[in-house]
Amino acid sequence: MSREYPARPLVGVGVAVLRPGQVLLARRGNPPNQGAWSLPGGAQRLGETVEQAGRRELAEETGLVVSDLHLAAVVDSMTPDSEGGLRFHYTIIDYAARWQGDTARAGGDITEVLWADFDGLEQYELWSEAYRVITAARKLLGL
Repeated sequence: MSREYPARPLVGVGVAVLRPGQVLLARRGNPPNQGAWSLPGGAQRLGETVEQAGRRELAEETGLVVSDLHLAAVVDSMTPDSEGGLRFHYTIIDYAARWQGDTARAGGDITEVLWADFDGLEQYELWSEAYRVITAARKLLGL
């Protein structure tokens, strides 16, 4: 199934990796949201669990491996085209995880990664749902 103009929603997975005072952000290299900052993640593949997809995407995009994943939120992402059609439609399952100490590096379809301070997130112009996921992740992890 094509990611653009799909017949039904695709399943995406994201991981909010936190360390004290900060969250890991990734800059998207491909549509949808090319050039935008977001949480690391991507599409689930046939035959893998959502958790496996989250771990794979996190490793591909940031080089990080985490231990426990905690369900933080479920988000719907729908991107219309200029004529009112639905160009992209994802149901995104977001996890929260604690940083384990490795160095994050951009990989896959990510052009850069950085650790953003919780109190300075506005400068990254995140999607409103990303703020909700980060807030939920902070509550879950006590950060």
